Amino acid sequence: MQLRIVPVNGIDPAFLSRLGLCLAERFLYDVAVESSLSLSRSCLNSARRQLFLPTLTTKLLREYGNGSLLLGITDFDLYKTSQRFVFGDADEQRRVAAVSIHRLRNEFYGEDADENALFQRTLKECVHELGHALGLKHCYNARCAMHYSNSIFETDNKMPHFCEVCEKRSRARSEQ
Repeated sequence: MQLRIVPVNGIDPAFLSRLGLCLAERFLYDVAVESSLSLSRSCLNSARRQLFLPTLTTKLLREYGNGSLLLGITDFDLYKTSQRFVFGDADEQRRVAAVSIHRLRNEFYGEDADENALFQRTLKECVHELGHALGLKHCYNARCAMHYSNSIFETDNKMPHFCEVCEKRSRARSEQ
């Protein structure tokens, strides 16, 4: 299985390389970091100053879709119709996931920058969204990566991997 990570508008290459190594280890996939997808600010909802998540996934699939698992990483703040914001989202049928680092940064909450906290939060959200792209549902275990994060505090509380139950489900789905 191959996972292709697509940075949107230039995410730090060293950050993406480290993320790719961690995801390769967790999922045992070949991971490739693709060239950056450029999106202009005109794609943002002018009133909200956010990017509509389906706009991003459609562009990802149009530019990079070829049957492999896609993961878009953006600094744009994302939203969906039913939610004010999302850290990320995934579509199992189309095998695409997206994660925004916008609200994962300490600076968003008025705190000093912390690159390690940003990386750990991004890793947790990527594992979560890739879990959805692979067919996993939300988990009731608040420490599991598949637990729904309604706030940054819940993201910080999670592990960067699946609990035992979700890991078993993940393995069972990949054997189908």
